[in-house]
Amino acid sequence: MRTVRDAVFDILRQHELTTIFANPGSTEVPLLAGLPDDLRFVLALHEGSVVGMATGWAIGREAPALALLHSVAGLGNAVSAIATARENRVPLVIVVGQQDRRHLALEPFLAGRLAGLAGDYPVRTDQPVRPQDVPGAVARAVHEATTSRGPALVLVPMDDWQAPFDGETVAAPARLLRPAAVADADLVPLVELLAGARSPAIVSGAGVGPGWFALVALAERLGCPVYQESFGGRAGFPQDHPQYGGVLPGGRSGLRERLRPHDVVLAVGAPVFRQYSYEPGALVEPGTTIALVTDDPAVAHRSPADLAYLAAPEAVCARLADLLPPPGRGGVWARVSGHEPYSGGPLRPTDVLRELAARLPHDVALIEEAPSARPDLHAMVPARTSFGFISAANGGLGFGVPAAVGLRMAQPGRPVVAVVGDGSALYGVQALWSAAHYRVGALFVVLANGRYAVMDGLADKHGGGKGPWPPFDEVDMGALARSLGCPAQRIETYAGLTGALDEVLPTLAARETPLLLDVVVTVDP
Repeated sequence: MRTVRDAVFDILRQHELTTIFANPGSTEVPLLAGLPDDLRFVLALHEGSVVGMATGWAIGREAPALALLHSVAGLGNAVSAIATARENRVPLVIVVGQQDRRHLALEPFLAGRLAGLAGDYPVRTDQPVRPQDVPGAVARAVHEATTSRGPALVLVPMDDWQAPFDGETVAAPARLLRPAAVADADLVPLVELLAGARSPAIVSGAGVGPGWFALVALAERLGCPVYQESFGGRAGFPQDHPQYGGVLPGGRSGLRERLRPHDVVLAVGAPVFRQYSYEPGALVEPGTTIALVTDDPAVAHRSPADLAYLAAPEAVCARLADLLPPPGRGGVWARVSGHEPYSGGPLRPTDVLRELAARLPHDVALIEEAPSARPDLHAMVPARTSFGFISAANGGLGFGVPAAVGLRMAQPGRPVVAVVGDGSALYGVQALWSAAHYRVGALFVVLANGRYAVMDGLADKHGGGKGPWPPFDEVDMGALARSLGCPAQRIETYAGLTGALDEVLPTLAARETPLLLDVVVTVDP
């Protein structure tokens, strides 16, 4: 007899979702026991790491990834990672186990009120009415996650997997195409706006995606600077390009000053404009026209733009580059300089980043989760491919370590480096076990200052006195890593840092075991 489980496995094979990231519980046993050999199971030791690793896998493969969570406890533990996936616009199919359908009305042990637990962060949450609706719900989740670029949840009672499926219909298309062409006639208002601009600029964001060629062609056609959105989850433009203008400030006064020379600003794959601390005033100076190209409906609907296109950024940029006249302008834009070289004493984060930047291979995937060092990383470590800067777009911690593991699993031949603070690493440290167990050769560079340095800085800026949180300099990240099976080295000197990087980075692409560098850094500038 063909079962619901059999039908779902066929759908997973059809959509190449044959790797399952999970930390399973009892409600998932009927699905997983006796798993077919062509389906790969990847264990993580915490549900945040499950979804974080699946997120990295999806980024690396540029396709949906599959995660399996256990009822309330699993979904609850994973909500922050689900929120990160939504903000980073990463397609995930998440199957959540539920208690046996036959006595759910009695609210048995491990039964969960799952539908709203992740809030509005899933792009879809489906509770199939019948067991026979589960395969169609999983197939639809694949389509919803891909179209909306976010996590789609399917809640499945544990007894559904063995229900019969003979002669049933899967309520979802086997194949769904998404043409992205843009009509030239629809682009006329934007062509006219850009062609008539005295000093245009582009703001690029994570929504540009991995194909930078069209945006580069447009920028070179316009002869204008390209700024990176602030607090973006991914680089949107090659940061070693001569027209790259740096990262936009995260406050309105700085944003207005940076964009003051430009009469037209085109945001591509980025919101208008992401900020951090509130500052009064407009986003741009009066007389500056803002245009937007995005394929995210929520961004299109909320952005205060004068002209917005809800369309594929790559398709729009490619056509604009052909339709616009040659530029009558040119120039060289100031690049952010580095910091003073190491001159002795305790290591600073800038010392680590400078030495890392000097040795990173061109095709490195760099995952960042070091909030206090992020501005220096932007200034000193240019992203030269779309994988050259990847971060959590919503600012929640716990992304960096598991995402690096999942990405390297998806692209085993690509060198992968995660630069994380010790405070950040503690939120996803369980993923180091998965890295060690599955022989994932990523490099984790932990900037260990024993405190939440960014919070200390915010407290100083606020002016209300010292924050009440203590340091945690007793934490030994290297010891934690080794306890999880991941090799680690403690770095306290400049010679130790350069020696470790010289040894590891040249062979990182071929490395089969992870390594954590626990680099002790000062909090002083």
